[in-house]
Amino acid sequence: MDTLNTLAPLPVSETPSPAASAAPFRPAMPPEAPLPMPVQDLERWDPAGGHRPAEPAPRPWLARALVFGGAALLTAYGALEMYEVVAVSGGTTALQYVLLVLFTLNFSWIALSFMSAILGFLTLLRRPKSSLPPERLSTRTAIVMPVYNEATARTFAAVEAMRAEIDATGLGEAFDYFVLSDSTQGDAWIAEERAFLALRARWGEDARLYYRHRAKNHHRKAGNIGDFVSRWGGAYDHMLVLDADSLMTGACVVHLAAAMEADPDSGIIQSLPLIINRNTLFARVQQFAARIYGPVIATGLSVWSGRDGNYWGHNAIIRTRAFAEACGLPDLKGKPPFGGHVLSHDFVEAALIRRAGWSVTMLPALPGSYEESPPSLIDVAVRDRRWAQGNLQHSRIIGAAGLALASRQHFATGIAGYVASPLWLGQLVVGIALVLQTAYVRPEYFTSEFGLYPVWPRFDPVRALQLFGLTMGILLAPKLLGLILALIDGPVRRASGGAIRLVLSSLIETVLSALIAPIAMLIQSGSVFEILVGRDTGWNPQRRDDGSIPFRDIVRRHRWHMVLGLVTGIAAFAIATSLFLWMSPTILGLVLAIPISWASGQLGFGLALKRLGLLMTPEERDPPSIAVSAGALASRNAEGGLDEADAIRSLHADAGFAEAHALMLPEMPPRPRGTIDTDRALAQAKVVEAETIEEAAAWLSPKERMALLHDRALLDRLSRLEPA
Repeated sequence: MDTLNTLAPLPVSETPSPAASAAPFRPAMPPEAPLPMPVQDLERWDPAGGHRPAEPAPRPWLARALVFGGAALLTAYGALEMYEVVAVSGGTTALQYVLLVLFTLNFSWIALSFMSAILGFLTLLRRPKSSLPPERLSTRTAIVMPVYNEATARTFAAVEAMRAEIDATGLGEAFDYFVLSDSTQGDAWIAEERAFLALRARWGEDARLYYRHRAKNHHRKAGNIGDFVSRWGGAYDHMLVLDADSLMTGACVVHLAAAMEADPDSGIIQSLPLIINRNTLFARVQQFAARIYGPVIATGLSVWSGRDGNYWGHNAIIRTRAFAEACGLPDLKGKPPFGGHVLSHDFVEAALIRRAGWSVTMLPALPGSYEESPPSLIDVAVRDRRWAQGNLQHSRIIGAAGLALASRQHFATGIAGYVASPLWLGQLVVGIALVLQTAYVRPEYFTSEFGLYPVWPRFDPVRALQLFGLTMGILLAPKLLGLILALIDGPVRRASGGAIRLVLSSLIETVLSALIAPIAMLIQSGSVFEILVGRDTGWNPQRRDDGSIPFRDIVRRHRWHMVLGLVTGIAAFAIATSLFLWMSPTILGLVLAIPISWASGQLGFGLALKRLGLLMTPEERDPPSIAVSAGALASRNAEGGLDEADAIRSLHADAGFAEAHALMLPEMPPRPRGTIDTDRALAQAKVVEAETIEEAAAWLSPKERMALLHDRALLDRLSRLEPA
């Protein structure tokens, strides 16, 4: 369906205002339908209080035996080989034992990923068949998009495009649409309201589009969703949770709803979002990797997890009653970063809903689920800092009572993903120390074993080289398996530029990823150390554009990475040429940290490779219709100046919009006597002092603006100011 023709565009400035319309103002939200959402106890759990499935869920024991048994055997073999490498002299020093432990921990992590990818590869070789689209739906689903200081033109374009696609399936009546705002910037909030009113006017009486802004973003996204479920969730059987950059086709959405209807024991069904619309070099590398290698990894995870799956926080459908009963998140004891509210809530919600007897599954082969990704290495690092804290915080939850073993494994995997970086760093440091010991330290003649011969800290170079090759093979195997599947899949191979370009693209991705890996290792290690010493992270909105970061900021973020690479390289070369060659990939990535990070955010480099047909994906060669529609709608919305307009001036210029804004404000609780809201008091003083709207707009700070926008009396006073 052509979205632009079906939903006739209406300039944002022509938004019908309640003051100008004879019809009464329609509430921004439907009548409340509360669902009790009790806070969960992580220390106690009574299985009798959970959901009782109609039939016991089958466990994929064979798949789990293959993955975990194979990973255990590989790890044991790798550890034995490393022991042989360091014990060649007949004795082993303390540092060599430390190296052995660090290597074993790191090797176990990549061995598990390798075996999971093997399972995914074998499953995808059978080419799973897609199910037929449903003919009807008997349940109601709320499509909810939480937003937090996002680009309004883009988010409302996504909602509009999805509505058109869902309606085209003939099952649109089963879905309502909610934009749930936690925005803390006044301009973003008012832009959202303008876009909401305009879109609801275009859709008419049967819009089924709703909007709510929270005055306080308590518990962030988890609190935003929890507020919706506890107040309006009773009216809906399911909710489909999106991110601000999510897009899902109509067929994908109705398939998820039908899958939830067909399985009364299902609590969460997760789709596999593919990355689209990316153009910078770094983002296109991520986009290519997610498309070619991602299905192998996700399918393996889905198979061994079975009904004990995980949840990634978006592009998934959730049974609202199950979520309300099981997912009231408690505050953890203590202060952040390990205490306070749960930061990475999605893993915890999956574990709790599974604990309550509901299943959590994934449909990795279901097409039509999309997202975007950060445009540069620094943008990923900013997001990764928050994810690192959230995953390490799970160390406080992994031992919660009643959790399924697979849920604990998901927590452990997330924690290991970030702990792996400091372990790798520690392994490099210990390796350098051992080479120094071998080159400059005298042998230990009087060991605790009182041997007849001195202990020399030596290595077996042949075994070391063989072990290095094994480690690299296991590390790169998931990429190779994904590439093989893409090469034997005709449509994917052709859409990716053909076999030669596909192989070249994979080589480019592998080389760039290898160069970025040591930089990411240091960044993640720094994040872990900051968290361990008690430094909390903020919650800044993710940058989703294709703009580059100022070069001075890149130098500031990476100058110490470059210095460390230079110092390490010079020291390694001075100690031994073999050490320098062994560490050369790490050294090269660190020495080039600044130019690599700069290049990662460059639009020109990404587009140049695109023109050459490299790093292409099928969705880039033939963009999904929903992505095309959403892009056109976002451009139309941007032309209306939604995201550039000043909140104060917009309200002053349009009395009807100002009245609508006031009607959408929630009733604020009375302020205790004797207390003063400083921001409101200052806003009041400045608005009273101002003679024109320009003076008020110039004088008010961001916090004072928010206080004014929440206060009907101050809004009325604002409306009486003279125009510029």
